[in-house]
Amino acid sequence: MNSTKIPRRLGCIISNVKSGGIVADIGCDHAFTSICLVERKLAKGAIAMDINKEPLKRAGQHIEEAGLSHSIITRLSDGAKELSEGEADTILISGMGGALITKILKESISVTKSAKELVLSPQSEIYLVRHFLHGNGFKIVHEDMVEENGKFYVVIRAVPGKEQYKDEAAYIYGGYLINSKNPVLAEFLVKEQKRIKSVLDSFQQQGNNKSMAQEERKSTLLKEYNMINGILFKINFQVQY
Repeated sequence: MNSTKIPRRLGCIISNVKSGGIVADIGCDHAFTSICLVERKLAKGAIAMDINKEPLKRAGQHIEEAGLSHSIITRLSDGAKELSEGEADTILISGMGGALITKILKESISVTKSAKELVLSPQSEIYLVRHFLHGNGFKIVHEDMVEENGKFYVVIRAVPGKEQYKDEAAYIYGGYLINSKNPVLAEFLVKEQKRIKSVLDSFQQQGNNKSMAQEERKSTLLKEYNMINGILFKINFQVQY
């Protein structure tokens, strides 16, 4: 794997690991992330953790094939429940929804707070992760968005500290991404705006023959459309939070 080109999303994830120590790769699947981190000397070692035995077995095989059994261990674990406080410098979770990520972090909150950094790549409900971080003594020091195969992915790096965003738009779309004028965020927002406009246009064609649920949906979409307009304005004019 060391000699091959890695996918864009994986590259973004490993580039956000900065501790240089032990990484707890929760929900490791095939352990490719752990292997990449150790091969590229971005981590001293890793604990590849998964709730399922079969993926963990495959992970062990890949680790052995990479010749990294001395640096990466596998561990059967429901989330971070089998991780001890201070055992990992970095807690890394990717490929899960935001609700599940926050659940894992909450259920092992003492372990979560003992880490030097959290590197998280939620696939949905990203606002829940950002709210969790700010509500539990973490600040977001870096955030990336990448596009791969037509899908958009966010990677968040957080460290212990205090931080709050002033409005909900920053939690939904990423205060760091907005302030840094992330070009991939701008691309994502333009596509979202087009999608919303298409739905609004379909409502418009229905005239007054809309149900109460449709009217509520239209109102929600209009708010979302205007929120995106405001963010694009801030990106263009570099308005800071």
